[in-house]
Amino acid sequence: MINFILGVVTSANYWFIVLRSTAPILLVTLGAVITAQAGIMNMALEGSMLWAALVGVIASSATGNAWIGLLAGVGVSVLVALVLGFFALKLDANAVLSGVALNLVATGGTVFVLFSLTGDKGISSSLPSKVLPALTIPLVKDIPWIGKVISGQNIIVYIAALSVVFVDFILRRFTIGRRIRATGENIEAAKAAGIDPVRIKFFALIVSGVLAGLAGCFLSMGYTSNFTSGIAAGRGYVANAAQVVAGGTAVGSIFAAMLFGLMDAMATYLQNIGLMPELIQALPYAVTILGFVVVTFVRDRREAERKRRLFASSTMKKENVGGM
Repeated sequence: MINFILGVVTSANYWFIVLRSTAPILLVTLGAVITAQAGIMNMALEGSMLWAALVGVIASSATGNAWIGLLAGVGVSVLVALVLGFFALKLDANAVLSGVALNLVATGGTVFVLFSLTGDKGISSSLPSKVLPALTIPLVKDIPWIGKVISGQNIIVYIAALSVVFVDFILRRFTIGRRIRATGENIEAAKAAGIDPVRIKFFALIVSGVLAGLAGCFLSMGYTSNFTSGIAAGRGYVANAAQVVAGGTAVGSIFAAMLFGLMDAMATYLQNIGLMPELIQALPYAVTILGFVVVTFVRDRREAERKRRLFASSTMKKENVGGM
């Protein structure tokens, strides 16, 4: 078994699959990070991915163009985010409950729409949907081992990598990023500084909708070539847990998402050694959540220890001053 695992993790094909598996969870994790920083949880990421995956397939099939399908999928994902914003920010409904409700509507609604349009039950087998292209990178493709891992990935994988830079710049370099963090940290102080929290939160939701839309379209037009019911497979929920581990940073999202990608890729290989299919399907989620728990526990312990030392240090200084 150990030799099998060593053989897998040293394979270029394994790491190719890792990057492919990491891309969708990375995109939605970035979406969860930016909304959490703005002080609103986008629990509708799962539903956004489902609608994007379905609409992308339908639009690309109807037009014969994968890019139009991608734009349509991203558009409907943004619409879901705006609906969440309307309920949570305009009607003052609970954002988490509203997001879960939108996810439930998407779970059944996508299947209903697919059946109504095509008669297909659960999988878009009758739709000649298009697939987003893979990119071969000149020069890189000729590098031994590395070329096999990095070159030839679907274009969304590269977009996911660029999205890390994009979100990092938004949060750390741009004025809008400072406003997002201010809104999430202290909404009253943000108002006093002339910031409109509702507009900022809507902006964060729109960005998260775009990212979730890219992830959803990738699942049905890159990761696979059709829509199946429940194709998001809980990635939206995992992303909201991953953003906590990411510590509210875009770079941290890479490591949180990569954990899921590693296990998802490993599950692909474990199918060949006779393990129960149900166990293999649960493995990426179980190990990822366990990893999140461990990382969060260690981080909280370190933070508590840091605060204890600061408190002890400040107490000692006061005693010294009093003694003088």
